[in-house]
Amino acid sequence: GALSKLKNQHQEDPNSTILTANKPALLRSLFTVGALCRHFDFDQEDFKGNSKVNIKDKVLELLMYFTKHSDEEVQTKAIIGLGFAFIQHPSLMFEQEVKTLYNSILSDKNCSVNLKIQVLKNLQTYLQEEDTRKKVAKQEDLKEMGDISSGMSSSIMQLYLKQVLEAFFHNQSSVRHFALNVIALTLNQGLIHPVQCVPYLIAMGTDPEPSMRNKADQQLVEIDKKYAGFIHMKAVAGMKMSYQVQQAINTCPKDPVRGFRHDESSSALCSHLYSMIRGNRQHRRAFLISLLNLFDDTAKTEVNMLLYIADNLACFPYQTQEEPLFIMHHIDITLSVSGSNLLQSFKESMVKDKKKERKPLSDEESESESNSGSESESEEEASKPRRLRKRVDSDSDSDEENDINAVMKCLPENSAPLIEFANVSQGILLLLMLKQHLKNLCGFSDSKIQKYSPSESAKVYDKAINRKTGVHFHPKQTLDFLRSDMANSKITEEVKRSIVKQYLDFKLLMEHLDPDEEEEDGEVSASTNARNKAITSLLGGGSPKNNAAETEDDESDGEDRGGGTSGVRRR
Repeated sequence: GALSKLKNQHQEDPNSTILTANKPALLRSLFTVGALCRHFDFDQEDFKGNSKVNIKDKVLELLMYFTKHSDEEVQTKAIIGLGFAFIQHPSLMFEQEVKTLYNSILSDKNCSVNLKIQVLKNLQTYLQEEDTRKKVAKQEDLKEMGDISSGMSSSIMQLYLKQVLEAFFHNQSSVRHFALNVIALTLNQGLIHPVQCVPYLIAMGTDPEPSMRNKADQQLVEIDKKYAGFIHMKAVAGMKMSYQVQQAINTCPKDPVRGFRHDESSSALCSHLYSMIRGNRQHRRAFLISLLNLFDDTAKTEVNMLLYIADNLACFPYQTQEEPLFIMHHIDITLSVSGSNLLQSFKESMVKDKKKERKPLSDEESESESNSGSESESEEEASKPRRLRKRVDSDSDSDEENDINAVMKCLPENSAPLIEFANVSQGILLLLMLKQHLKNLCGFSDSKIQKYSPSESAKVYDKAINRKTGVHFHPKQTLDFLRSDMANSKITEEVKRSIVKQYLDFKLLMEHLDPDEEEEDGEVSASTNARNKAITSLLGGGSPKNNAAETEDDESDGEDRGGGTSGVRRR
């Protein structure tokens, strides 16, 4: 009665002072009406005698009216009241207006956190009550009643499942906490097919709060026991989703999202997922290849996600030598394909644009035309493998300057291909960094990596890894690229030069991709030296061992640090 009266007053004048004075009464009434409905079914004759009013519907109408109130406190109490009423009458949750209310609160990014949490709490309480009811029905051997109610709760959870799962991508940990509780209850009661939750649970396994991580991981372990292969099937989707969770949690948007914990363990965020998959060689390899394929130039994965995946690959809890060797082997394959494509597309953008500029020329342009012939030659000169050039001393700095200038002259007016090159090359740079990191972490020599074959029997590489301490994965170039927001910023001459230098280092690397056999006296061949120099230069000029940036003067000294075996001896 009180609610009906307050509703009519509000309809007549939403800004009435009487309402403000009556607010405590309104809040109490919303709560109490809901609480009474939770425990009693007022539509039974014992309660309402021969009255024709349908009390259940009347309560729904009144509570729904106040969920649209302008005051959030009133909205919250109305939603609490609804939650109570739904425990007695779950079928009300199928009502269109209820579905719209719940799902819009859960999926609206701008909706208040309190309302989101209250809706999730309502679902949680409903599931807990259902669970208790089922247990009672079981004890009293009312199996049929239990089956009907679990059929009902299963249908209800299907309605709200997607929005509850999406609540995992919320920056407030309390919202994620209640969403996870609801999903755990739903799974434990067997109300839905677990496969649709797997990627979300993998994602929640990267939550900063240990209690939530453990709860999500525990659910995955349960699912893995019952349904072998499900985890592996959704592993890559789960990794991508975990990146979205990390993006949502990331408090400083300027900082790139990283894929390892920032504590002394530096463990990969998805290390639990990897440890679940690694036991099955076939699943593990399929998973690793799928992750490495994301770095392919055709996959068009965004750079920060690649950084996130590279971080995970750098920090996964590998146990046998086979695991990192398999990754390095596939990095080499990806490099040779993607690297060639990348160089090719960059070259084409230069030459093509020169041809375009050779339209019939006006007088002013004819002068510049007389130079462009020589420019094309100089670009061809710069594109030749260094060992075929006319110049003799191929390692001097002036030589490098000439190369850079030659390519600079041939750059098209439109800087899009340059930005595209810088963007796509990040994936390949990350793979180079990752290989270098794994090599340092596990202490592998070039020849060991070269000799590895994935088809070899498993026993050969079953030895445990001897991890080095203090080796951290720090892909400086990609971090700089993301922090400077190069993909969207204005391109300066300086940036152009740095991209061109990267292109030339890259080309040198591609020419010397396959290491030659070492010469008899243990000296490193010229090709290996060239490769190591290119890698050192590409990865920021520092020794990949500690990734400290070096000055240009140290560049010549950097040759042996790139990771040739002589570098190891010298160190």
